[in-house]
Amino acid sequence: MSTMVYPRDEKLEKLSQEDIISNTKLVMQGLEALKNEHNSILHSLMETIKCLKKDEEANLVHEKSSLIRKSVEMIELGLGEAQVMMALSNHLNAVESEKQKLRAQVRRLCQENQWLRDELAGTQQKLQRSEQAVAQLDEEKKHLEFMNQLKKYDDDTSPSDEKEGETSRDSLDDLFPEEEEHGPGAASHAHSSSAVAAAQQCGYEIPARLRTLHNLVIQYASQGRYEVAVPLCKQALEDLEKTSGHDHPDVATMLNILALVYRDQNKYKEAAHLLNDALNIREKTLGKDHPAVAATLNNLAVLHGKRGKYKEAEPLCKRALEIREKVLGRDHPDVAKQLNNLALLCQNQGKYEEVEYYYRRALDIYQSRLGTDDPNVAKTKNNLASCYLKQGKYKEAETLYKDILTRAHEKEFGSVNGENKPIWMHAEEREEMSKVSPSPHPNLYIVNRRRRRWRRRRTK
Repeated sequence: MSTMVYPRDEKLEKLSQEDIISNTKLVMQGLEALKNEHNSILHSLMETIKCLKKDEEANLVHEKSSLIRKSVEMIELGLGEAQVMMALSNHLNAVESEKQKLRAQVRRLCQENQWLRDELAGTQQKLQRSEQAVAQLDEEKKHLEFMNQLKKYDDDTSPSDEKEGETSRDSLDDLFPEEEEHGPGAASHAHSSSAVAAAQQCGYEIPARLRTLHNLVIQYASQGRYEVAVPLCKQALEDLEKTSGHDHPDVATMLNILALVYRDQNKYKEAAHLLNDALNIREKTLGKDHPAVAATLNNLAVLHGKRGKYKEAEPLCKRALEIREKVLGRDHPDVAKQLNNLALLCQNQGKYEEVEYYYRRALDIYQSRLGTDDPNVAKTKNNLASCYLKQGKYKEAETLYKDILTRAHEKEFGSVNGENKPIWMHAEEREEMSKVSPSPHPNLYIVNRRRRRWRRRRTK
């Protein structure tokens, strides 16, 4: 009979996993040999039982065979336990391998995360430098405009030259894009809660996923990365058309976003085509008096205004105004924004009576709903004063300009009194003394120069 050799107990504590596996394999080989040996002995005993005739000897052989069977069962149990240990070892190896893979993936993700953080920090620095450069250029632009106005009105210009200057087109930078779908050049990304609430009441709300996508498009477009923003919009538009069909409000929203990106690139023809398509979809699916339809109409009117097509833009703006008045009420701030847009379009066509009506109405809405200190109040007053100036209503224009300066002074330095006066009061006091000192504000200076020329002509 073969014998098995086990390692000493003191060595078991120092064995590694590989040593345990190799020893287990040796034990399994020994158990297999021992099992075969016991089976051969058992077979010999069974043959012996057949040949024996005496009962006592047969009983003795039976006892030996039963003992050998028990030994064989124990050996098989040991083999089973050894096989379990081998399977457990394979499983542990697989788990360890997977663990190593996960660790490698974690290290890779950490490296990518650090790279993205560095990239974000660099982008933020570039954005900050760009904002500083834009602010500086804006200040230089204002200074140059002021100097140009001084030069223009200091010279003795002929009446024909003056008329030509008055009929020049106004800048369209004051046009309001739709507040629910700001273009890439917009200064604020906030959405009007009132307009969104009105849209919800009419049965349609712009999905959150499109708002998130829109904010991402704005970020790319503000950085001038149109090669990323445009494919992103087109891919989203293609996915929406596949899942929801072309005639769906979400598709119209995506068309508006892509159109505003094109408008920021001065691709007016492509933008107009997309906005007209979005308008047709929204009128078909949401109804002709829905706030989203007004939004698209306003964006289309702004686009035509930037292209100088004021006659085409005016009816679109008027229709958007009618929808907003119907849905939001006649005294809503969004209605005032639409009135400002309509006034500027009419001003570029020389319709000053309509311009004056629209600006006055917008000013009343802002003052009653937002208060006299709201920035839109000062902006609308300035626009109305410019309209008065073009009509020759110098006294009304001067009153508005003085009111704007006085409120700005009170907001910054406190209430007006004998010692705390706005700058135009000091300028008038100096002018009364010297009769030559100009007003420090360019618009007031222009008003005073024109009034003096008008008086000289009447005396002649």
